[in-house]
Amino acid sequence: MSTGATGGIVGGDGGRLLAIDIGGTKLAAGIVDANGSILDRGQRPTEGNGSADDLFADLRQLLEDLSWRAVPLVACGVGCGGPMTAGGEQVSPVNIAAWRGFRLRARLAELTGLPVFVDNDAKALALGEGWKGAAVGVSDYVGMVVSTGVGGGIVLDGRMLDGAQGNAGHIGHLVVAPDGRDCACGGRGCLEAEASGTAIAAITGRPAKEASAEVRQRTGRLVGLAIASVANLLDLKLAVVAGSVALGFGDPFFAAAQAEIDVRARLEFARGTAIRPAALGADGPLVGAAAVGWRGLGRRVLA
Repeated sequence: MSTGATGGIVGGDGGRLLAIDIGGTKLAAGIVDANGSILDRGQRPTEGNGSADDLFADLRQLLEDLSWRAVPLVACGVGCGGPMTAGGEQVSPVNIAAWRGFRLRARLAELTGLPVFVDNDAKALALGEGWKGAAVGVSDYVGMVVSTGVGGGIVLDGRMLDGAQGNAGHIGHLVVAPDGRDCACGGRGCLEAEASGTAIAAITGRPAKEASAEVRQRTGRLVGLAIASVANLLDLKLAVVAGSVALGFGDPFFAAAQAEIDVRARLEFARGTAIRPAALGADGPLVGAAAVGWRGLGRRVLA
């Protein structure tokens, strides 16, 4: 049940924290209480005029617009695109070229004066879905984001897997097309290079939201292939999937993914693995970032 830290279960009058989500297309921030309720929020595009400091200045302005200083806060939780070094000391989001080795945790700690806890944004979403979403009460599952990029977080035995540098769960870089497209990570045929919003736009010449039925089904099949591989490897039977591409593509995407999982996950323990839409919707990134903060404080967020 524990996330690996000690402390009581989040809830009741546990205080409030600052939650920040940093993605390839937008920055978001909010005030989140110990029950997962978002009390205030704001967002702005991820721009920064190509400079690391300019992007951080945009983040600082977003926080000032939120008037976070007027609220008693216990910590700051952050979900950010990866990869990163342990604890988010240095982040290098694949989809944010301006930040390579950027000292995110220290910069935010200096700005806010709060304890700051940083984790991968997809791991944050997985935590949030286990805390308040589609995976509540489930001890073994993978959480995924299929959006501008593709990321994931894995929960086994009720604990989030971190890995040596905090980057465990990067399902977006499983190879699903060995002779496929070059990926921004330097590899080839990664799920992110074939099924992310960025990839779909590059392949079709149109925004992902305008994708044809064939593209939506292909994207679902590739995601299902990756999920089946994870289920076979890690003995889990649930994938909770969020993100603008997955949720925007809707039923055809999820049906194609489930059909592929059913074909590929054939070991007895993996049969019946299910894909489920994330339940938190637009709240997911901030609830997930808050879960990172509560986990950092030693509060339990997974059952």
